[in-house]
Amino acid sequence: MDARFSRLVRVPGGGTWHLLDNAARLAEVGATPVGTILCVHGNPTWSFLWRRLVSAATDAAAAGRPAWRVIAVDQLEMGFSERTGFARTLRRRVEDLGDLTETLTLDGPVVTLGHDWGGVISLGWAVDHPGLLAGVILLNTAVHQPEESRIPAPLRLALQRPLLGAATVSTPGFLETTLALGHPSLPPRVKAGYRAPYLGAARRGGIGVFVADIPVDARHESAGELDRIAEGMRSLDVPALALWGPRDPIFSDRYLNDLLDRLPRADVNRFEGAGHLLTEDVDYSSAVLTWLGDRFSTPPPVTLAPSAPTSGRLWKYLDELADSPDTALVDMAPPGSSVPRTVGWRLLGRRVRQLASGLDRIGVKPGDRVSLLVQPGADLTAVLYACLRIGAVVVVADAGLGLRGLTRAVRGAWPDHVIGAPAGLAAARALGWPGQKISTARYLPVVATALEVSYALADLVELGADELLPPAPAPEAVAAVLFTSGSTGPAKGVVYTHAQLEAVRDALSAQYGVGLGTGLVAGFAPFALLGPALGARSATPDMNVTSPRTLTAAAVAAAARAVDGTVVFLSPAAVANVIATSGDLSADDRTALAGVETFLSAGAPVSERLLAAAARLMPNATAHTPYGMTEGLLMTDIELGEVREVRSRESGICVGRPAATTRVRISALDGAGEATGELSEAPGLVGEIVVSAPHVENGYDRLWLTDRASRRGGVPGERWHRTGDVGHLDEAGRLWVEGRMPHVMVTATGVVTPVGLEQAIEELVEEAGRSAVVGIGPRGDQQLVAIVEMTSLRRPGLAHPKLAARVRTAVGRPLAAVLVVPGLPTDVRHNSKIDRSRLALWASGVLAGGRMTAP
Repeated sequence: MDARFSRLVRVPGGGTWHLLDNAARLAEVGATPVGTILCVHGNPTWSFLWRRLVSAATDAAAAGRPAWRVIAVDQLEMGFSERTGFARTLRRRVEDLGDLTETLTLDGPVVTLGHDWGGVISLGWAVDHPGLLAGVILLNTAVHQPEESRIPAPLRLALQRPLLGAATVSTPGFLETTLALGHPSLPPRVKAGYRAPYLGAARRGGIGVFVADIPVDARHESAGELDRIAEGMRSLDVPALALWGPRDPIFSDRYLNDLLDRLPRADVNRFEGAGHLLTEDVDYSSAVLTWLGDRFSTPPPVTLAPSAPTSGRLWKYLDELADSPDTALVDMAPPGSSVPRTVGWRLLGRRVRQLASGLDRIGVKPGDRVSLLVQPGADLTAVLYACLRIGAVVVVADAGLGLRGLTRAVRGAWPDHVIGAPAGLAAARALGWPGQKISTARYLPVVATALEVSYALADLVELGADELLPPAPAPEAVAAVLFTSGSTGPAKGVVYTHAQLEAVRDALSAQYGVGLGTGLVAGFAPFALLGPALGARSATPDMNVTSPRTLTAAAVAAAARAVDGTVVFLSPAAVANVIATSGDLSADDRTALAGVETFLSAGAPVSERLLAAAARLMPNATAHTPYGMTEGLLMTDIELGEVREVRSRESGICVGRPAATTRVRISALDGAGEATGELSEAPGLVGEIVVSAPHVENGYDRLWLTDRASRRGGVPGERWHRTGDVGHLDEAGRLWVEGRMPHVMVTATGVVTPVGLEQAIEELVEEAGRSAVVGIGPRGDQQLVAIVEMTSLRRPGLAHPKLAARVRTAVGRPLAAVLVVPGLPTDVRHNSKIDRSRLALWASGVLAGGRMTAP
């Protein structure tokens, strides 16, 4: 902590406060403040908590950026402020802060910043000073304890009367417990800084009083003031930001959700892996100053243009075909049965309306989040469209994320309701997932109670038998939060409005002719769920959705036969196993596949060899490999014939030309491998791929910084998305993908992208399977390492010298090593996106003398 910011302020009739205040330093550098950030710590910290922000704001002002005065207080009885011996209640602390700012003659605009119980106190000041208030920033805090849940366990323990004094005052137990909440552990010098004002019991009295002042019920002395502040928040009409550490055992996402209910327009950023001491776990200072720069900049941010009209609502065909007996979908593996189940448009439409009406009757409101933990099939389809019809927001995080990833996704989205099959509900109960529980089937009362089930889908059908529906949601209303595969970090929630999902449907329909009467076989659940919106007969093959590479050729043929399939979509990993099991196809299977007219494979780069092999199984189909991502499902497209035509002309995988409503630009890489260039259509320019289309997502859920980064450098008033992929455009306007931005390597001789080198290995080295090229060592002087998959191996190791020589010849660049492995690690959803970051860490370890373990 820079001691130059430290000062003492005497408040008449109050006490002496210790502050960190950069006002004097701003005056020295000739910077006039644009406003003040009023920082309030919680218990048992002090203004040391904000030391980095005070310094960062001062440095920014000295560099010519907007100057913010930062005042970080030590509350009375805390830190290095006076010990008055007065047992301060919440109301008194709010009044104390007001007395201090009056003594300081603080003028607006003021942005409050609070953490822990300092968040409540800062909000109290905000509610009481609307004329000065310009914004609110909150870090891991709470203003309301739901009646149905207990206060956090650490606080329950500290509040026990026999323990309260011992844990908080006579010993540093409460302080030390707080200091143990850093992720990673706090360095000794930082811990010493937090301990400095609390080195004896006489200095820790305020910690104990602070804990005792937590309102455990409505009878508590401070309960009324807490309620006043909580309700007063709803009237705050200023920009707000919540920065959150999800690994907080005290202030969980439950409290974040309550804050957002009171501040519905707040920007939010959850930092996965961070906890209670967010200010120590992440660079919060940059986040705060960036947000202030955006929200208080001149000119203000440009409003995005409204979405273009679409061809109709997502449930259009459910209404138009309400009396049709024709097939809408075929559930190839319905629960509890080995026989496929055919569902007609009449039944599907009626069930959707009944479920929608039932959900409305039990209190599911527009904007409520509904997590769907149901396997692809008839139940999931009906529930999904029922939620969309009443304006509920569906949260879809597939089981392919694994239990840990799924838990992180569900808790991050914090649904109001969870609809699940037995396995999903059991996991929700065991892991404490939030939301009212609704089961897909009726259970015995004892089972329903154990799983905390309030209703079954059958109950909703009965409640909604009259099919009375609320008004339809507006096109600009949020419709869904769809989680990414997590192939490059924790899965992110991608937000779509109704208009954007409708635009996705329209893009698919226009590009591939999918529409009323089309038979759609989707080996990737999102495409199957779009079937009713497209008017298509749809089926998902019998497969393990968490492992697409288990899909067999016979299962695809069976699904095609069931819906007279003319369009088939499969992930690259699924295609590989379909080809491998094609020898098991019967004559009838081959006849069904011969009826396919369009074959699509996407989700990861698809080689010409793989696409051609699949095309041979569907001899009358035009094979395509569209390029897209969860944030935009169809950006470009290319046919197999063109893939063959342009093969090996350029570095990377050609994914074709932009779809009809899509624009593609490149942001060039600089010498450090960062995408800093202006958006460009220039051919041959290597950089980050940036896209714009009506069906590009609305943003990331509760990831304000990530969302901001994805929009960086776009055209004002237009929605552009940085994909995180790297590539280039050719002379004909075709897009070539060369890898992911995190996998770009920076060597002493320049920037290197991986995909072109990997293609060379796979095409020129006969015995090589898939490959990965990664960089090890310091960025700017990285060494290249090739890792080759050879499924005949039992364990990893260095490549045989002859194989290594062939790999080096194919790559044409210096390689530090060539390693061989039985299998390359991939993402779970597609089983095809190679985890190069993981491989780079593994290669660095084994080449530094570590054990030759599997990556």
